[in-house]
Amino acid sequence: MSNESSGIGQAIATEERGARLLVEATDLEKTYRDRQGHLVPVLTQLSLQVAPGEFLAISGSSGSGKSTLLNILGCLDRPDAGSYIFDGQQVDEWPERSRAELRNRRIGFVFQKFHLLPFLSVTENIELPFLYLKTGTEPDGNRVEELLNFMGLGGKEQRYPSELSAGEQQRVAIARALVLGADLVLADEPTGNLDPDTARGVIDLFERLILRGTTVLLVTHDPIVAARAHRHLHLDGGRLARHTVAF
Repeated sequence: MSNESSGIGQAIATEERGARLLVEATDLEKTYRDRQGHLVPVLTQLSLQVAPGEFLAISGSSGSGKSTLLNILGCLDRPDAGSYIFDGQQVDEWPERSRAELRNRRIGFVFQKFHLLPFLSVTENIELPFLYLKTGTEPDGNRVEELLNFMGLGGKEQRYPSELSAGEQQRVAIARALVLGADLVLADEPTGNLDPDTARGVIDLFERLILRGTTVLLVTHDPIVAARAHRHLHLDGGRLARHTVAF
């Protein structure tokens, strides 16, 4: 069963999963200049609400605004207009240092390319986010071990990326995104370089994370992957063109 009305669908999804929102983006606008200096609108009055523990799939053609939306939700960029409230706080107005701290602590990123450092072991790649903390916090060995086991990487702690399959490398990348305790995972085509069976395994992992309370927003061109999500948003020209809710 699905609901193709974006407003009704979003209201139902929020009501079903409780009143608290992790992400509340309202009337987001973003414009860039092309090489000729012309203004190109990328997001236009886009609004989105996401409750904790939701799994959202975002699709759309190239240039529809998917990556720009993820960059704003991940505090890598700011909207030109509109507001972005993360867990009750309007973070688009925060100074860059505060936004970076929020990004490091509570938001994890997973990409199509795994971006693992080839000269580091599995464990060392997972521990990398600790190096970016300015508090000097040492890696949490218990947390790393828990993630290794959760991701099915037990026994491969000292292997290097070249010794892993593509699916195992993506699991390392997901563990790295979660090692500091991220509440929100933003995944940009995380199954794009994987075969169908391995892709299903990665989506299975995301579903297990959601059961533990993590929120996942995933950009994908794959309708099979999108169908696994609680909600499927389709962007067209920087606007929310279609919104399907799964029950």
